[in-house]
Amino acid sequence: MRSLLPGAVALCLAAVLGLSGPVAAGTVPAGTGPADTGPASTGPAGTVPASADGRRPSPRAAAPELAVSGNRLVTAGGETVRLRGVNRSGGEFACVQGNGIWDGPMDEASVGAIRNWNVNAVRVPLNSDCWLGLPNVDAAYRGAAYQKAVEDYVGLLRRNGITPILELHWSNGLWTGYDSHCWTADAECQKPMPDARYAPEFWRQVATAFKDDTAVVLDLFNEPYPNNLQVMDYGQSWLCWRDGGAACPGLTYEAAGMQDLLDAVRGTGALNVVLAAGNSYSNDLSQWLAHRPSDPTGNLAAAWHSYNFNHCRDSTCWDQQLAPVASQVPLVAGEIGENTCGHSYIDGLMAWLDARGASYLGWTWNTWNCSSGPSLISSYDGTPTAYGAGLRDHLLTTP
Repeated sequence: MRSLLPGAVALCLAAVLGLSGPVAAGTVPAGTGPADTGPASTGPAGTVPASADGRRPSPRAAAPELAVSGNRLVTAGGETVRLRGVNRSGGEFACVQGNGIWDGPMDEASVGAIRNWNVNAVRVPLNSDCWLGLPNVDAAYRGAAYQKAVEDYVGLLRRNGITPILELHWSNGLWTGYDSHCWTADAECQKPMPDARYAPEFWRQVATAFKDDTAVVLDLFNEPYPNNLQVMDYGQSWLCWRDGGAACPGLTYEAAGMQDLLDAVRGTGALNVVLAAGNSYSNDLSQWLAHRPSDPTGNLAAAWHSYNFNHCRDSTCWDQQLAPVASQVPLVAGEIGENTCGHSYIDGLMAWLDARGASYLGWTWNTWNCSSGPSLISSYDGTPTAYGAGLRDHLLTTP
């Protein structure tokens, strides 16, 4: 989802998301980030504490290396893997806002609390300016310091049997037209498309860092939305999505398409599974198969996001748009959630995804307000919100 926005953008975003009223400055629409973004706890790793319900995580092998086989994610031994877990937001916004690198603790104890929910995957949103060390970011939180923090967290997840999914959440490029989220070229908000100037280099560097570890999954771009900009028709927006550049008429910066980013990853020799999210804030996969990027390795999966306020939010749409995709490639619902502080929407969605062998991850493992996050937890010991209890209980009863 998008992250914390200036108050001047709130009315526009409220209209786009279909919220019932304006979004006040200092609050955040569902799934878009926190109002409080203090620096992370950096205490030493320690004994994993019992979770809020008294359970401790059982021993678990390191996360497996993954590849694509047909419409399944598989281990090196051919065993099918479904990724079910949570998002861990913070790495996309804290650094560029000068508040640290993460939001909340990212240590052994915090990962143990995540494991207690029977999670086997964590999606980690990242910021291209912070990774690349651009000068608009505080020196303490950019470049080598940021990269080491990401690499350390990936290693921690791996050792705990959790698949890390690294995704480009905030990127460069100045867009001030319809559905703009910030008036800067810097990576301070969600942009309609990744930029050609920095995003491919971001992926070249990230892929180089993790190409020897195919347990790490790479998610190219959080939520493309070229179809929402009112500068190109729907069919053209899918060409923009795939090809970028001249295929994006009206966009005020040069965009990189999903093919460009995938080429940047594969150009390093990386064989990691790559996720390509759909159009319309990743909620539209209707043209994904027709425009899928070419991947010589075959290790490409489709990513999709779903919230109760999105357009594609019922089984009729899922049957029409998602089922054909899920029958051909692995489907990963990288963000699911709702802004009701309940879990009735995700209950039905998870049942649909389970029936089709798809993967899914809840947004988000951060202690934010349940309706404006939406937040799965009220404490980093794993105490769930009412919404989070729905995901936790489902994961604990699903093999």
